[in-house]
Amino acid sequence: MYNLKQIIQKYELNAKKSLGQNFILDENLLAKIAKLSLAGISHNQVLEVGPGPGGLTKALLEQGDFPITAIEKDDRCAKALTELSADFPNRLTILNADALTFAESSLGHDICVVANLPYNVSTVLLIKWLKEIHLFSGLTLMFQKEVADRLMAKENDEAYGRLSVLTGWLADVSELMILPPTVFTPAPKVTSALVRIAPKKTPQKGFSFETMSKLTQAAFSQRRKMLRGSLKTLGLSGDKIEQICMAGEIESNLRAEQVSVDSFCKMARWLEENADIKK
Repeated sequence: MYNLKQIIQKYELNAKKSLGQNFILDENLLAKIAKLSLAGISHNQVLEVGPGPGGLTKALLEQGDFPITAIEKDDRCAKALTELSADFPNRLTILNADALTFAESSLGHDICVVANLPYNVSTVLLIKWLKEIHLFSGLTLMFQKEVADRLMAKENDEAYGRLSVLTGWLADVSELMILPPTVFTPAPKVTSALVRIAPKKTPQKGFSFETMSKLTQAAFSQRRKMLRGSLKTLGLSGDKIEQICMAGEIESNLRAEQVSVDSFCKMARWLEENADIKK
């Protein structure tokens, strides 16, 4: 049977800083994380990103008889995981690949994503998944607590920003667990949080992800500026800025952190409908 500590010694799986690796080795904690990750989420299969030595993978496999696809960039870990696959025949598919370039659509839909994310690529991966949120039944992800706070922030919160808007538009976010640095090997310098991202059944429509991305990038790129200044980077004239703010039911003298997700959606819809002024 797969023994985590023995596997780490056998394959010399010291965590690599270059890959942002921080492993959780406490099997009781891993079982708790696996249970929380799957609770209340329907899924055809589970996609685990960055399984490392396979502690969480094993805990997930023990939760049911669903298939798991594990994407692991580290050749050493991918090789070690083949031993875990032998313990759970026809249940575990191991892909020695980079999650940043992997096409999740190849797995179909109703996918439950579970990941102790490398913190150096966590937000990039989240934005990638948000773009195809329709593929997922839920995402349970480990972030730095600071990033988790940004995902859950509302307008006028100190942590509120572009990531708050993109996530808040498409999903509901809840914090499942806070983890101190001491539960990881090696211990990071930050506190971590396990977060559930549940896709909204009826997100606001009428505009593309690219349009919302462009709008929020402009609005938050110069946080101290009022919208009448920051939105000029979209190529909007003063009159057009007043129009887009009117569409969002806000004043142009507000700063981006004062604007709700709902207002950003209304502004994005206006921008989509006035494509001739976009660059």
